Amino acid sequence: MAILNSNIPSGPVAQKWEKHKFDMKLVNPANKRKFDVIVVGSGLAGASAAATMAELGYNVKCFCFQDSPRRAHSIAAQGGINAAKNYQNDGDSIYRLFYDTIKGGDFRAREANVYRLAQVSVNIIDQCAAQGVPFAREYGGLLSNRSFGGAQVSRTFYARGQTGQQLLIGAYQALERQIGLGKVKMYSRTEMLELVLIDGHAKGIIVRDLVTGAISTHAGDAVVLATGGYGNVFYLSTNAKGCNVTATWRAYKKGACFANPCYTQIHPTCIPVSGEHQSKLTLMSESLRNDGRVWIPKRKEDCRKVPHEIPEEARDYILERKYPSYGNLAPRDISSRAAKEACDEGRGVGPSGLGVYLDFADAIKRLGENVIRERYANLFDMYEKITGENAYKLPMRIYPAVHYTMGGSWVDYNLMSNVPGLFVLGEANFSDHGANRLGASALMQGLADGYFVLPYTIGNYFASAKQPKPKADHPEFKKALDDVQARTKRLLSIKGKRTVNSFHKELGKIMWEKCGMARSEQSLKEALKLIPALREEFYKNVNVAGSEGEFNQNLEHAGRLADFFEFGELLCHDALHRNESCGGHFRVEYQTEDGEAKRNDEDYAYVAAWEYAGEGKPPILNKEPLVYEEIHMSTRSYK
Repeated sequence: MAILNSNIPSGPVAQKWEKHKFDMKLVNPANKRKFDVIVVGSGLAGASAAATMAELGYNVKCFCFQDSPRRAHSIAAQGGINAAKNYQNDGDSIYRLFYDTIKGGDFRAREANVYRLAQVSVNIIDQCAAQGVPFAREYGGLLSNRSFGGAQVSRTFYARGQTGQQLLIGAYQALERQIGLGKVKMYSRTEMLELVLIDGHAKGIIVRDLVTGAISTHAGDAVVLATGGYGNVFYLSTNAKGCNVTATWRAYKKGACFANPCYTQIHPTCIPVSGEHQSKLTLMSESLRNDGRVWIPKRKEDCRKVPHEIPEEARDYILERKYPSYGNLAPRDISSRAAKEACDEGRGVGPSGLGVYLDFADAIKRLGENVIRERYANLFDMYEKITGENAYKLPMRIYPAVHYTMGGSWVDYNLMSNVPGLFVLGEANFSDHGANRLGASALMQGLADGYFVLPYTIGNYFASAKQPKPKADHPEFKKALDDVQARTKRLLSIKGKRTVNSFHKELGKIMWEKCGMARSEQSLKEALKLIPALREEFYKNVNVAGSEGEFNQNLEHAGRLADFFEFGELLCHDALHRNESCGGHFRVEYQTEDGEAKRNDEDYAYVAAWEYAGEGKPPILNKEPLVYEEIHMSTRSYK
């Protein structure tokens, strides 16, 4: 069994982080130059971590599989970033942000981590504004705020619908400065394929150059994974096509526990699927629900009518009716299920019947079209390019889709996994969001981890562990390199008749239908039979064209899909064992009389941290109890 020590400091929750920072051991400036840090990923978490550690004096290698660090998927985040600045003087505070995040995660997040996140949120905005991030401003010049789901205050800072892009440019500029100074060596178009452990500590990685196909080894004193989420196990998601689970899965198979994989977020505001040809889905920012009203026809026979032909009294504003306190800004998991239930009743709109309206007519009438354009122009433009419809004149059609993943590598308060020297940041770890992420919290967590947490905690590891300098000629590197080459040769040798994409699409369909927005014991057991069978066929009948020593995107996809097969099985296994509903994990057997998620705090108030037991063996469940000292666990209600 793995040893899970969360390393949460003692004392009142509001003082834990400050106390911990003082108690941690330090590395003096001259000695920082002696340590080499490997950072995998260059999104908000990876770029901010790499830039900050280089600024402190560490030698950093940063790897990304995109052609530039600026192409990381953080660029796709739209609506905003939360911070408890209380600029609106509407009752916000660090404690309220902390409480909203704990409640939003359905009381399945670690309390101490979430409070720290709320604390450092105020520093993130100052940091990014100083970097030149063009946050929206009010007439007097102060930064503007808007509301997001799961909160009754306005705490979300934004740059129209391009917040992730603008924040990433800020982090990217900081990273590029350190690259220019020679403190960061950047490896673009390079994918991590294996983690290397020496004496139980993470000391390096094996990577593949995606242009030449060359496989190489890299040694470091610590490894930082900031590789995002695993939503593409469902095939159709809002993630970029390259997003994958490989880095954290390689770590899992080397002993790093994987926590809460069944906690997958379904975003309520996505453009509906248009056909079998589609390879990904497009997100419409949750910020649109500030001014857009979600509705469907009350009668099934009105669903094929033009929206303007349906009178007000024949419309069902489902979120405003079911959740009057929060209305259209109810949290994502709740809003998604409300849309699904309406469409399951036969009241969905659009060609497929899988859609609800997001209508801006009232907001345009109240504020004027120019104000709506100022707030959301690029989102409306994007919607029109994809659908051919003008959302200023017709309501948008939206439907839930796989978006963010709350599960990930288990980490302690220092963001270190149970494998010493292996740190995991941002969406790749499990720590801050519980069973559901509130909107505008992902950017906050990624930057908090990279700018304000890891730079402190990694120094404590270096000062405490005192491990010998790793060398790339160590036998463990040779063994890991051989393992990578063996996996590659196996995939290329199959010479079957089916494409990699056809297998991925079939896996995604199993995952969505059996373990998507709603799960049941029966559907999960079916998935756990179907996935191994499909994996077996994959290794007999996939066709991976080309060779290893060249540019080969087919091989890239095949390697990622091989990991998705194994990971998908773990995700379903986790969902089956958790006999409750909470946040994004909705088991149909566990719901209240009015259809809300029904938690079981007595039996399931813990982090499920799964440990790899070996090929063909069931994973081992390790439990980290969730103890709430500051907030009383209660039934989550947004009514």
